[in-house]
Amino acid sequence: MNKTVSGLRLGLCCLFSREPIKFRTTTATAMLRLPLATRLARLADLCRANAEALQSALKFCADHGIGAFRINSRILPVKTHPEVGYGMSDLPDGLDIVGRFRECGVFARANNLRLSLHPDQFVVINSPNPKTLAHSLAELDYQAEVAEWVGAETINLHGGGAYGDKAKALSTLRRNIQSLPGPVRSRLTLENDDKVYTPSDLLPVCADTGVPLVYDVHHHRCLPDGLGVEEITERARRTWPAEPIFHISSPLAGWEGPKPQRHHDYIDPRDFPCQWLGWPLTVEVEAKAKELAVARLAADLKGGGGSPGDYS
Repeated sequence: MNKTVSGLRLGLCCLFSREPIKFRTTTATAMLRLPLATRLARLADLCRANAEALQSALKFCADHGIGAFRINSRILPVKTHPEVGYGMSDLPDGLDIVGRFRECGVFARANNLRLSLHPDQFVVINSPNPKTLAHSLAELDYQAEVAEWVGAETINLHGGGAYGDKAKALSTLRRNIQSLPGPVRSRLTLENDDKVYTPSDLLPVCADTGVPLVYDVHHHRCLPDGLGVEEITERARRTWPAEPIFHISSPLAGWEGPKPQRHHDYIDPRDFPCQWLGWPLTVEVEAKAKELAVARLAADLKGGGGSPGDYS
């Protein structure tokens, strides 16, 4: 049973705290030390291991009532690096590795698991730097490829930088979204952040481009825009053609402590908006304790440890 409360599913983000499920990675520096054939064999081993780890992660989610999983954006290590990047056809048994990822997608669909991707912070599609933009677009193409294999619905991005002129930067964001290739644009979502772009900044972009808003309530509380959780929840909800995806986290040292942007190991149930209950919604839990935090929040929302609130 994926639903923990009526209409609600909780999502696990990328990694595990206690479970022995690990995703492997490497660096371009390490790969450049190897002869080409050895390098490609090593990369094939890493990609295959990560496909198997993803299968284990999805099975854990299915077995423990977790309804969504965010896939690590580095699941294919150094995939787009300008010197050591590769296509799957370059790798020994690359097609077999792709097949293993596709099996993950079959499992996810059979078990009603929603999958998503969230590119790293260096992926910025309104950057005025041509190299940054080119690298960002290459990264989005790669993640759309993985999303197609596994059936991931969304590739989630922050708005990017303001570059001294927020209105101009938002115009660039709109324009670049419109020019994205179909496999990327059809999955793209935008998320408000805690430094530059509030929900009020991004909602007009979402309206103009048809891109849904992933509402991060923690970011909104760190960077308020004068609108309450209830209003943004409803406006964000209307940007989605189906079940929305939102984010929840709690501040490490509490709302009165220093740097509330930093995430706690767990979610204080009082930080969970009461307006998010009772309708179809996926909430990705951004907490350092990972699967332990998801389990505790599920228990709290069922009445075992706290009450949802609204810290607008």
